[in-house]
Amino acid sequence: MNGRPAAGGGRVVVRPRSAVAALVAASALGLAAGRFVLPAPPGGTSALATPGGSVPTPASSASGSASPTSATGATGPVTTANLLEPAAFSPDVGVERIHVTDRYGDGNYANAACTGEKTLTQTLGGRGAHFRGLMTSGTSPDDPTVAGESGGQVAREVAAEAQSPSLAQNYSERLLLEEVPCQEATPGHWVYGRTTTVQLGPDVTARWMGTYQGSLNTTGTAPEGKEPCGGIAVLRSGSHYGVLEVGACLGTAAMDRVVRTALSQL
Repeated sequence: MNGRPAAGGGRVVVRPRSAVAALVAASALGLAAGRFVLPAPPGGTSALATPGGSVPTPASSASGSASPTSATGATGPVTTANLLEPAAFSPDVGVERIHVTDRYGDGNYANAACTGEKTLTQTLGGRGAHFRGLMTSGTSPDDPTVAGESGGQVAREVAAEAQSPSLAQNYSERLLLEEVPCQEATPGHWVYGRTTTVQLGPDVTARWMGTYQGSLNTTGTAPEGKEPCGGIAVLRSGSHYGVLEVGACLGTAAMDRVVRTALSQL
């Protein structure tokens, strides 16, 4: 996918995107002093590493976060039952308008043109994953989970299982780092907002960022006090991990609801 949603009617408008600074690496996993630190992949150096670089710092927010509850992290293989259903977008998008297509394999997993679009395997070096497209239009001939029309992508999700919860956490951190540079952009270009954390349990966490149209970006970052128009979330439940990109123009409350639904189902 090569664009971002524009406000109105739960539809997506594709706009050109320019590649900007490439992601770079650090050697440890996790967060330190408010900074994301790039974890290395098992058995080698991260494919995202750039010699002499520094790790971008995402703007973060406690808004929408929750204390851990009794939710338990997932185990075993991911199946289509772990993926988001059309009902999650009601009443913002008419459920009867949404159709679902699934496939298993590799492919571009989100709009990461800010750092150069990559396939899931290029980023993680792992196996294939489940891809699901939720659309209101026909599909692309190149990928059945991508809408064939610019206004037809309600959401697209990719999810897979890792060999352990710690490896799934490693993967989710690296996937989030792919999107961090998009929190800054030239004024007039679309931009991601602050990172919001949703935690349903000790091993059940999502981080999401809203999308803000270029007309709202006057300073190079997302405006404070404005509603997003869709966004992107990185999900992790136990040994399961995934990325959910929402193209429908959902505000903060709706995005939080959809992300929580996706996380609880993963």
